[in-house]
Amino acid sequence: MMISHWLAAALIVSGSTAVAEPNRLDVEVTPSEPIDRTTITDEVALGRDVGDRMTVDVSVGGRGPYRFLVDTGSERTVISRQLAQRLQLESGKDAILHSVVGVNDVSTVFIPRLQVSNSIISVVDAPALEASNIGADGMLGIDSLRSQRVLFDFKAKTMSITPSKRPLERLDGETIVVRARARHGRLIFSQAQIDGQKVTVIIDTGSQVTIGNFALQRSLMKRRSWSVPSAVTIESVTGEVLNARVSNVKQLELGGIRVDDLAVAFADAHIFKQLDLQHQPALLLGMNAMRAFDRISIDFESKKVRFVLPGTSMRQSVRLAAAGGI
Repeated sequence: MMISHWLAAALIVSGSTAVAEPNRLDVEVTPSEPIDRTTITDEVALGRDVGDRMTVDVSVGGRGPYRFLVDTGSERTVISRQLAQRLQLESGKDAILHSVVGVNDVSTVFIPRLQVSNSIISVVDAPALEASNIGADGMLGIDSLRSQRVLFDFKAKTMSITPSKRPLERLDGETIVVRARARHGRLIFSQAQIDGQKVTVIIDTGSQVTIGNFALQRSLMKRRSWSVPSAVTIESVTGEVLNARVSNVKQLELGGIRVDDLAVAFADAHIFKQLDLQHQPALLLGMNAMRAFDRISIDFESKKVRFVLPGTSMRQSVRLAAAGGI
């Protein structure tokens, strides 16, 4: 019997201390690439789940729509066990699922077709997990997004998923383009720093909070760049719970972007071991950091992420200011 090994990364964080978005966002604007003004994208309204992550309407095998998370930190698309039973989906192969917290044996189901607006996504086997743990009817992972460009419009509360080969959509506002590299399908930035410490950053739209590993924590403690931490718990899509400590880092620099006073949950998360990042400072960049922007466009094929800076009305709340990059 063949067992597949997959990684899922959607997270919910709970605790007595709320995880805030950054108090200050400093940026250095770099020229954006030319935008085709005639491009048409397939937009759908975004929901907000209890974990403050993004959900989108998805049709499964021509039925629905159903509410799915969009998780750039998960290798595989996941469906809730309850929805799979309701749709009478055929059972698939057993699999080993690596979550943020640990490793689990899971059952899978065969999904004939997924549709987001006018985009058709083919999926073979998808892990079937409890809806209460996912926080939605399912989760779109990077297996569904490899040749796609995903645009999160936090201002308009919409998202679009279009093939990467299509011309770029127009992004109004000042735009910063940051190039990434791929590791296990995920987009990773190696040219980043936290309080002067070099750090590897992974984009993770499935996580409510930004998560740092213990290697990063130790480095910041040595530099005395450390605030008094607060206890929280991190819950994975498999229902497992991991204890963490939230502390605000003074400054994250990524490309031409500088994010000040960012809340980071530090934990011995299994995902860092799975990505072979447990021995070097590493960070999962979660939604608490990404919501500081008006829009974020993630292109998996070209490995580029475009950050659109907040408009004038929002700059007071995030205290936007010009600054030098790395």
